[in-house]
Amino acid sequence: MPRNIAAPVIDMLYPYGKSARIPIIAITGTNGKTTTTRLIAHLVKNNGYRVGFTTSDGIYVQNTLMLKGDTTGPVSAEFILKDPTVEFAVLETARGGILRSGLGFGQCDIGVLTNIQEDHLGLNDIHTLDELSRVKEVVINSVKKSGWAVINADNEYCVKIGKRAGCHVVYFSMDENNPIIVQQSNLGNISCVYENGYITIKKGGWKIRVQKAAQIPLTFGGTVSFMIQNVLAATLTAFVWGFRTEDIKTSLETFIPSAAQTPGRMNIFPFKDFKIMVDFAHNPDGFNGIKQFLQTIDSPQKIGLIAATGDRRDEDIREIGRIAAEMFDHIILRQENHLRGRKKEELLKLMEEGVLSAEKKPTYEIAPGEMDVFEHAIRMAKPSAFIVALSDVVDNAIDVVLRFQEKERAGTFI
Repeated sequence: MPRNIAAPVIDMLYPYGKSARIPIIAITGTNGKTTTTRLIAHLVKNNGYRVGFTTSDGIYVQNTLMLKGDTTGPVSAEFILKDPTVEFAVLETARGGILRSGLGFGQCDIGVLTNIQEDHLGLNDIHTLDELSRVKEVVINSVKKSGWAVINADNEYCVKIGKRAGCHVVYFSMDENNPIIVQQSNLGNISCVYENGYITIKKGGWKIRVQKAAQIPLTFGGTVSFMIQNVLAATLTAFVWGFRTEDIKTSLETFIPSAAQTPGRMNIFPFKDFKIMVDFAHNPDGFNGIKQFLQTIDSPQKIGLIAATGDRRDEDIREIGRIAAEMFDHIILRQENHLRGRKKEELLKLMEEGVLSAEKKPTYEIAPGEMDVFEHAIRMAKPSAFIVALSDVVDNAIDVVLRFQEKERAGTFI
């Protein structure tokens, strides 16, 4: 005779008298999801909760990595939600998981939409930004009526979703004169803006300056606008949840970008005569963000190691080549991973076409598969060179660079 074992299991996971549901914040968008998720988790943790969070790097409970890998789908969400020790869930929610099998939760308390940009177009019958928006909107539609949607007011596709949302909606913007922000202020609503160098909460005519962006490590001295946008999204999320601005300020000051805290997100490794940066930017918008940052870097030689992702459109792959040409003095094109159905020669050719189409004409080369591209770049580096590896150009790039640092310290360097 069949036995009902589900109820005893649920009772075991959620003892009587303890709420079976924990607060959920879900983060979606094209770029910035992982960093925003990690920053929100840091804010929640600093406010005394035991937080579980999922990212494209892995599943974490507090500071412990439970499972490594791209864990942004519903199975990963369920992993966190079933952990009886977790008091608060912060879930990065990616397009692929939504399309394959949904969210992994019924409702969330806050849904965050970072931006909607041209990426993954041409996949899974999604060919336009409006179609991509409908996928991202699933997260906002899952926010409970009394919950909050945190929306990027600088992105027209995000704004359209915000206008259709069936919950409370708040907006963040890099410009306090953005018409959506002005309208929100006139209505007495909450928003978060970047104004006069500050991360600022607005409510009606009131302003609460949380902290100067230059004092927030994640913004690299206030020089990286896409990181400032991530900070705005996280700050607004924490504020509408009810955390005090003083506590938010402390958390923003203590979230240090690094290979440990934000792996693959602008990780800069200093060497005696040069620096290496590793970033997993893999689409035109991500490359443009790095390009903006590099304009603030004073270096006599900027070397780029770039790769493509095979399941992107031809024009997207050419475009990252073109943007790379504007960023670097010398480019090393490399393709070993992320072929996704294409031949590596095809991807290299598309990137090369992009490089050649740019107005600026850097030198470039195509690296053979057996070449150690980091070692090659280091050998050609002039004093004070800035070497940048983008798009996961090398397996375990961070580990490789850390090994080079160890060799330098041990005096066994190249």
